Parts: sequence; structure tokens; C-alpha cells
Amino acid sequence: MPEHPRRGPRAAFRGWRARRPFWGGLLLALGGGEILLTEKASLKVVMHIGMQGLAGYLLPTVMLILGLLILFNPGQRLFYSLIGVLVSLGTWLTSNLGGFFVGLLLGAVGSCLAFGWLPDQEPRVSRRRRREEARTARNEAEGAGEPA
Repeated sequence: MPEHPRRGPRAAFRGWRARRPFWGGLLLALGGGEILLTEKASLKVVMHIGMQGLAGYLLPTVMLILGLLILFNPGQRLFYSLIGVLVSLGTWLTSNLGGFFVGLLLGAVGSCLAFGWLPDQEPRVSRRRRREEARTARNEAEGAGEPA
């Protein structure tokens, strides 16, 4: 039974999302944004601005840009993810201990997800569908084994 093509903006977004390392790029961009927000915190909250004030703003901005580049240019995801993980680790020294560890972890995990994404994989089949197919195959095998 052929599946009917889905229509509507939600289906279009799901198709766009399936053709790129969406979660990796999103997490990397969120990590950069979170670190930038912790840079704007009051001086009582800021633990460590870093060696140079400019690097504290530059590295999270690069993280944010790299996350967006992974989303909109997935062909270069390997390069962007390698630079992303290095920049994320660099924020440990320059930006509030990597945005109180949260931005650093978001950036590192997002970069790893983008690096590990494979574009030519077939879509995953849900567990429910696998069970239904196994049940159908088992019923057909039982039905074929009985004499008519």
C-alpha cells in the first residue's frame, strides 16, 4: 500500500529537517546563544570573562554562525562541526566557563551530532510499524503452511 504524500507546512518542514543535521545545528546555535546571554549577566553573576573581552564575545558568535551554517549548508557539515567543537571547548577559557557549562555542552553535543549525521540513510521505521510487518509476515506464513 503506497503512502500518500503529506501536504502542508508541517510536512514541508519535516521534509526539510530530514535532509540536514537539524538537531546538531540547532544545539550548536543554542549553545552559542546561551553563552552570549551569560556574557550579558551582571558582574555579580559573571565568574570569568576570560583573557580578552573580545574573545568572550567572538567565540559564542562563531558558534551561533556555525550552527546556522550547518542548518542551511549541510554539505560542509564536517568542517563546520569540527570547528564548532573546537570553538565550544575554547569558550571554557574565554566565556564564563563555557556559559556555566551549559553552552559548552550544548555546543559540543551539537557538533558531535552534526559530525555523525549521514545524509544517505533511509528513513527510520518506527517500532510499531516493524511489529505490524512482523505480525503480518507471521500470519501469512501460518496461512500459507495450512493445506486448503
